[in-house]
Amino acid sequence: MKTSFLEYTKLILEKVSFNPSLFKKEFQKAQALLNRSERHELRLWAKKHRGPDGPKQ
Repeated sequence: MKTSFLEYTKLILEKVSFNPSLFKKEFQKAQALLNRSERHELRLWAKKHRGPDGPKQ
């Protein structure tokens, strides 16, 4: 099964969620590589999974 980069990014972010600065770094790297709709989906996902302290755009 082929995994999209967006799904792979979510997996990585779940694994680094214990460290807010690492989460933010990985989030920002992904934002640079994803297209507009994927960035939007990732932001919604991050807000849901990290709450109000999640990474800000």
